[in-house]
Amino acid sequence: MRLLPAGEAVLVELDDLSHMLGLLASLQAEPIDGIREIVPGARSLLLDIDPLKLSRAELAAELARRPLALLDRQDGPRVEIPVHYDGEDLAEVAALLQITPDEVVRRHTGSDWFVAFTGFAPGFAYLTGGDELLRQLPRRASPRTRIPPGAVAVAGGFSGVYPKASPGGWQLLGQTPTPMWDLGRDPPALLQPGQRVRFVDAGPRPAALATPAEPVAEAPQHPAIAIRATGLQALLQDLGRPGRAAQGVAASGAMDRGSLKAANRLVGNAAGETGIELLLGGFELESLTDCVVAVTGAEGPLTLVAPDGRRWPVERHAPLALSAGDRLHIGDPVAGLRSYLALRGGIAQAPVLGSLSYDSLAEVGPAPLRAGQRLALKAPCGAAPVGHAEPPLAAWPRAGDLVTLDVTLGPRSDWFTPEALRLLGEQDWAVTPQSNRVGLRVQGSQPLSRAVGGELPSEGTALGAIQVPASGQPVLFLADHPLTGGYPVIACIAPWHLDLAGQMPVGARLRFNIVAGFEPQRLPR
Repeated sequence: MRLLPAGEAVLVELDDLSHMLGLLASLQAEPIDGIREIVPGARSLLLDIDPLKLSRAELAAELARRPLALLDRQDGPRVEIPVHYDGEDLAEVAALLQITPDEVVRRHTGSDWFVAFTGFAPGFAYLTGGDELLRQLPRRASPRTRIPPGAVAVAGGFSGVYPKASPGGWQLLGQTPTPMWDLGRDPPALLQPGQRVRFVDAGPRPAALATPAEPVAEAPQHPAIAIRATGLQALLQDLGRPGRAAQGVAASGAMDRGSLKAANRLVGNAAGETGIELLLGGFELESLTDCVVAVTGAEGPLTLVAPDGRRWPVERHAPLALSAGDRLHIGDPVAGLRSYLALRGGIAQAPVLGSLSYDSLAEVGPAPLRAGQRLALKAPCGAAPVGHAEPPLAAWPRAGDLVTLDVTLGPRSDWFTPEALRLLGEQDWAVTPQSNRVGLRVQGSQPLSRAVGGELPSEGTALGAIQVPASGQPVLFLADHPLTGGYPVIACIAPWHLDLAGQMPVGARLRFNIVAGFEPQRLPR
């Protein structure tokens, strides 16, 4: 057993899946105070720890005393999943294994699979067991940017079903109409650890499958604001929904938490109250009644338009009283990327899994705001006073600026060459247009080369993880990152620079400052 640093978390590396399942069962039966969340992997556990309650030395001592039990698959209830076996990779998989496509189907449906753990996305289960030949299939050399919902796939010793459209690198065998994730179901995920799964050949797919209608949110009875324009993206965000990794649900939440908290403070809300996260400019709201708002985050113009058409600039980082008919327009930022709009009292809407945050990868939470939508507000809690005007939290970067982000090495720094570790901290990395709430994609003049070849078994990924795919160009995982991944993580963004990473505009340049080295710890058994 090795303990590997992963930012504020610790990655516990074990020999194989059965050892992982044994330690997971031990931690679930006898929890360690200070472990906030556990994300299982193929042969590892990512432990999110509270440093105020549990030091890494105390964690190591506690894990070392536990017997390293072996736990194989459990004989749980069986779930049958019908599959239309017409996947894009079916013929290629058959050729790779030197068998016919019909034989691939026969092997995939011929025995039970077992839910070992969940992750990657809500409702995604890693299935082990099944056919030995299929377990030898590798991931695709080049991952797809979009895999359809319900896609049934195999790779790296596992089988699985993609709950929603998402990127992915597994081999696609077919598709099922059975939903893997449904918030109207308790629990929402169809597949739970310990269950058995049997895939059933459903024959050719029907000529047309009905597309379920998108749910329409009910209009509030007493709206306080109307959205006139959304700009590029306008999302409800709070501090997220931590503690739901067992359901495959990441925490999500505001990309720049400090700015959201500051906006709430200015209007007299609790720090974690829901606000509106705005990407770039172009957003406009109209007040339908008297209310108090504040805008923080990125720097840029803010314009108040009276009902009679008069316009004047107003300040960010200060409470602003609006009357019925007033409109507030947020212009394009000159520094930073995201603005945060808080409304006194908070937004009156039912939470989804304990939060109003929208997770763009998992598509959990209220959908992005749209023009014409109306929002109601809650009554202010305890009549808290509004705050005084505050200076900006930071001088946010502009396109072309060189910004330093502190990082700590691990958990997979030893998968990279010494030259790659040198390049990580010495060369500049440009923020690319492919960046979003899932991750900051950066490009360097020289890619990072690996010292260890082959595939990395799927393992948990922490907020701020710097994952390096086959291209050698890093991806910095941000608020909506997947819970698990199959590429090595060379380092993690220091927690005090996560908000800064969330404000990095396209064209800014990064320089990574390594503030902690790679110090794995092997536990004696």
